[in-house]
Amino acid sequence: MARYTGPVCKLCRREGTKLFLKGDRCFSKNCALEKRPTPPGQHGAGRKKASPYSIQLREKQKAKRAYGLVEKQFHHYYQMAEKLRGATGENMMMLIERRLDNIVFRMGIGTSRAQARQLVNHSHITVNGKTINIPSYLLKAGDVVAVKDSKKEKAFFVELKNSKISNLPKWLTFDPVTLSGQVVSLPTRADVDLSIADHMIVELYSK
Repeated sequence: MARYTGPVCKLCRREGTKLFLKGDRCFSKNCALEKRPTPPGQHGAGRKKASPYSIQLREKQKAKRAYGLVEKQFHHYYQMAEKLRGATGENMMMLIERRLDNIVFRMGIGTSRAQARQLVNHSHITVNGKTINIPSYLLKAGDVVAVKDSKKEKAFFVELKNSKISNLPKWLTFDPVTLSGQVVSLPTRADVDLSIADHMIVELYSK
């Protein structure tokens, strides 16, 4: 299945929660969910009561859309999580949090995960001094993420140097002056700030 390229604000309205897909706009009065909190479509406001299956499906769709993953990628993380010790749902969310594109977003280098993915794809980001252009690259504790030296003078990154990074997770560090940061420790389930019932996703895949 191809990656969704339509209006992303519709996805937030469909899931009934902010997925933070539009960067700063999600925090402004122009947020589509603030203006129209009902699901998109002519009959969005009159949808029938959800079944247990549909509730589980919505949780899966919410997670996929928030992180910008297609079904094959998302199910792969579920399969990886099954092989690890601990709760499968929690392991799955922690694996996804370790993706390079997500960490670039969490550090504030990209204003959204989509933008962060584009920065990685275009070879703007290095990990431990080596250029990595794979958004799904999984980082580990101690890895250093930085903007490539040859890209630091671009207007986008010059502006970033003068900005103040907020809401930086405790498991990451980032210095706007040097445009580099580090994965201090692996994320825990408590570090995932999205309201996703991961156990429902596990129940859906376990059927």
